[in-house]
This record gives sequence, structure tokens and C-alpha cells, in this order.
Amino acid sequence: MAQRVLTAVVLLAAFLGALFWLPRPAFAVVAAVFIGLAALEWGRLCGMASGIGRAYAGTLVCGFGLLFGLAWFGAGSMQAWLGYLFGAASLFWIVIAPLWMARGFGPFAKRLLALAGPAVLLPAGLALVVLPPSLVLAVLALVWVADSAAYFAGRALGKRKLAPQISPGKTWEGVVGGLLGVQVYVIICAFTVPMLDPYLEGGGQWLLYLGAGAVLFVMSVIGDLFESAVKRQASVKDSGKLLPGHGGVLDRIDSALAALPVAAFLAGLVPAS
Repeated sequence: MAQRVLTAVVLLAAFLGALFWLPRPAFAVVAAVFIGLAALEWGRLCGMASGIGRAYAGTLVCGFGLLFGLAWFGAGSMQAWLGYLFGAASLFWIVIAPLWMARGFGPFAKRLLALAGPAVLLPAGLALVVLPPSLVLAVLALVWVADSAAYFAGRALGKRKLAPQISPGKTWEGVVGGLLGVQVYVIICAFTVPMLDPYLEGGGQWLLYLGAGAVLFVMSVIGDLFESAVKRQASVKDSGKLLPGHGGVLDRIDSALAALPVAAFLAGLVPAS
């Protein structure tokens, strides 16, 4: 337990330091490392041999570098594609991933999941480096609050299973507890984060704001469930063993993979009043 807590504290401190203090191009290098590690794990979950998995991860890292270069160094007109990319990623997480889990992965799961890897990893990595650091931290904190609130509510009250074939420990009571925890979190943010003031000047804006918090909570649940389903089809408990006491990289970022690109899409949709 002590090792688990120490690992979490060290990783969080290092990440926050990089997020707020490194220039964006340098932080993009950090993000590329995480994408490469996550892609290696994704390749193993898809049944790739080690050499093919490394090539797969290298290809995704190069793809991320290209996308970041276009986003960071391109002219304003060239950056319009970002909204389409985050919109497509949102469509994947809101529609395709839930339907895929509901129907089951099927006999060609590993090949299809390998093709889906860029949609899972690259938009989240890009959102991580193009969104303002304060917004990135706010979204990640929402994911952490959602996970913690759902865990404690599920342990205390959980009876009805959410998706027993995918993640037997998750319950509908945990989902309700997580949603309530997230709503409390976003309300606290509304009164303590000055940058949100222009977005909350009327009742309509408040409804949109609370609705966005609920959507991101649902995305965090879907991201968690999707990674659990991928691990289940691969017959493994953890995506890897890189992080002592925490499993693999994918095990730590599964919820954020869905929440970050959807947050980026929503942020581009709603201008300040």
C-alpha cells in the first residue's frame, strides 16, 4: 500500500511540474513518451508480437508528433481541423465504444482494436498538449473525483451491477455516487475558478456547465469500461507492469482517454458570453 501511494504521489508531482512549467513543445515530448508506452501496452492487448508492437507504438508516436506540429506551428486556418478531430473522437467515445461493448468484440476483435488504437490514444494526447494547463488539470481532477466518489459509493451502497461481464465490481449505485461527486466538484469550481466567470452569467449557461460535467463523468466511466473490456478479451488483469502497485500506463489513464478529447470538443463549442 505504501509503495502504491508513493508511486502515485511521485508520478502526480512529476506530471504537474511538467504540465505547468515546461514549454508546450517540451511537454509534447513528455506526452509522446506516455503515448508510446500506452501504445506498447495496447499492442500487447491486441496480441501483437514484440517487434510488431514496437513498430506500432513508434508509428503512433510519429503520428502524434505530426498532429502536434500541425496544431502548434500551423496557421490559424490550418488549426480548424482540430475541432473535427476532437468531434470525431467524441463520436467514437459517445457512440461507437458503447455499442462495441454492448455487442461484444467478436472474432476479429484484436485486428479491429489495433485499428482503433489511434482513435483511442492520439486525440487524448493532443488534447493534453493543446488545452490550457489549468483546463487539463480541471478535467483530470474531475476524472479522479469521479473515480473516487464512485468507488466509495459503490462499496457502501452497491448492489446492482453496471456491467458484470466487463467489470463486475462496478455498480449503478457507484455511478450515481460518482455523478453526484462530480456535480459537487464542478459547482465548487464555478465559485472558486475566476476563468469560469464569463461562462456562467445566466441560468442557461449554468445548465450547460452542469451538463458538461455530467457528460465528462459519463465519458470517464465509458473509458474505464472500454479498457476493462479490452483487457478481458486479452484475458489479463492489468495492461502492464510498468507502474509498481498500479499496473500499466493504460490502467492509470483509461478514463482520461475518453474525457480529454470530449472536453476539448466541448471547450471549442461554447464561447464565453
